[in-house]
Amino acid sequence: MKSRFYTFPFLLMTCLMGCSSVVEYDLQGHRGARGLLPENSIPGFLLALEYGVDTIEMDVVVSADSQVVVSHEPWMSAEICSHPDSTAVDEEEAMSLNLFTMSYERIALFDCGSRGNERFPEQEPMSVAKPLLVDALRAVESAAETPVRYNIEIKSREDGDGVFHPDVDTFAHLVHEVIVKLDVMGRTTIQSFDPRALESYHRIAPEATLALLVSNERGFQSNLDRLSFLPQIYSPNHNLVDRSLVDSVHSAGLTIVPWTINETARMRKLLDLGVDGLITDYPDRAVAMQN
Repeated sequence: MKSRFYTFPFLLMTCLMGCSSVVEYDLQGHRGARGLLPENSIPGFLLALEYGVDTIEMDVVVSADSQVVVSHEPWMSAEICSHPDSTAVDEEEAMSLNLFTMSYERIALFDCGSRGNERFPEQEPMSVAKPLLVDALRAVESAAETPVRYNIEIKSREDGDGVFHPDVDTFAHLVHEVIVKLDVMGRTTIQSFDPRALESYHRIAPEATLALLVSNERGFQSNLDRLSFLPQIYSPNHNLVDRSLVDSVHSAGLTIVPWTINETARMRKLLDLGVDGLITDYPDRAVAMQN
């Protein structure tokens, strides 16, 4: 049975066996609206709001001065970022531009939007810096006409400890401090591929909504066994989702929110299978399914 928090307001009108029905699900804008505007940017988050997403999904890393920064990689991506002098970051130097060794003042000088993204031809190039989590949340809170949810991924892994990010306890505490400061705890999910990060956050805030991200083929129970507690959400790569997995997740009392689904035919298929949410780079495509 779904809790009140997971009674999703986004509606999709479908026709099954000739009869119209309403499917409720959580529409999440992946990195804001990556297919349309630069990823993990404040303009992208605000555009996702305009399309009526229920949840804004984003990634966070940590700077040298312990600021929580919205970024998918803990370095400057050669795919999208440019130096302050506008020269493109290249592959050989990308990982050396380690955000964990850079102050936020320096990080903010890099442009990670003007080059666009070749993998997303509909994306409108725009000059953007990697924002602080606190600033991103403030911007969304100010713009949202109704309360919006957040899905924040802690980007940690064991071989990155002390290299690309602090230890997971410190990382989790820094993120938690921002969420509490902005008073959005009740509308925030913390997700991670790293079970250690979820364990840490669970210790800090046992009431927190947590999501286990999964990209492997070990199976549902095997992945759950990596945690000492039961998370509220199981979030697999959408290619791993079939009816059996959906039934297993629901039987365990969890919700299933797959990522990252950009084709409308696959969106419809997953909703037919009974998933509880969709994470997409193109919230506009999900909205268009209603028409």
